[in-house]
Amino acid sequence: MLNRSPPRGRIVPLFATLVLCVLALGGGLSLSGCKSRGSKDIAQSSPDVLYARAHKALINQDYDQAIKIYETLSARFPFAEQARQGKLDVLYAYYRRREAESAIDAADQFIRENPTDPRVDYAYYIKGLVDFERTPNELERVFRVDLNLRPPSTARKAFTAFKALVDQYPKSEYAPDSRQRMIYLRNRLADYEVAVARYYVTRGAWVAAAQRAKLEIEQYDGAPASREALQIMIQSYDKLGLAKLAADTRAVYAANFTGTEARTPKKKPEKEKWQFHWWRVWS
Repeated sequence: MLNRSPPRGRIVPLFATLVLCVLALGGGLSLSGCKSRGSKDIAQSSPDVLYARAHKALINQDYDQAIKIYETLSARFPFAEQARQGKLDVLYAYYRRREAESAIDAADQFIRENPTDPRVDYAYYIKGLVDFERTPNELERVFRVDLNLRPPSTARKAFTAFKALVDQYPKSEYAPDSRQRMIYLRNRLADYEVAVARYYVTRGAWVAAAQRAKLEIEQYDGAPASREALQIMIQSYDKLGLAKLAADTRAVYAANFTGTEARTPKKKPEKEKWQFHWWRVWS
């Protein structure tokens, strides 16, 4: 083998060494030549050829190559129709490569440059999808962190993108899926508001608790969390001595939850807040 040291007491012939060096140098030049020829072919291709090659790489899930060719197409032929379509295709490549910021930046750029393009709904969809699928990190998954306690900034961004798509393009093929995701995100945002209100309750900050619960009702009325929000409002108004507001809120609660009684939310026992078990780390 070339990288194996010769046995002790043996001298490698000079001619053999020269031959090996020449072969290694020739191999390196041929590889670099192939690479440079490939780059040269891409640089000198027409918009049709570039788009075809990029699309083929995309279909074959070679996202790195697809991104490279799409970016070359956009740089060399910025006003070609193939380049405009390529700017949409590359969104999917960024998305599959999990390059979230690149995907969002490219989507925003396409929306700015092509506000009336009939395909701009796809840019909104990918933009929303990227933020929707931002998942908790590994430590959060292992220790089962309650995501309702974390500010849902990406959820808001995803909701905004999907809402823009649904409002502007209600007949888009991506609208039905966007609506379903909006329902999930709306409930997620409502849960966060109630979690904050619940925290204020534990601190005895009744004004802040009532205001945060009221915010959930105003912005996300009808979400599953609205029931607890009303309960928190009733409890807070009772603690503050605001009898009329408490009575009005009880009436609203009774009208929406027939046959149920508005109960004061109970503080969860400390042991229920931490349910991580080392033998269930994989679940």
